[in-house]
Amino acid sequence: MSLKHFHIVFLGFAILCDAGFWLWMHFLPEDAARSGALVLKPYAGLLCLVLLGYGVWYLVKKMRTIIV
Repeated sequence: MSLKHFHIVFLGFAILCDAGFWLWMHFLPEDAARSGALVLKPYAGLLCLVLLGYGVWYLVKKMRTIIV
């Protein structure tokens, strides 16, 4: 697996993990508050959007200029 393919896989995994973390805090706020993670909810949502935006940018713009 090349480095660019690893980058895409790692980015997808990071998006899924962050989205899962945000969904856990959204649908189970009692558990999130008990563990002290509820304050991270807006940051997790924002990070997920930023990672999605970066992923789209990477696939559309950056992949065209990378030598195979």
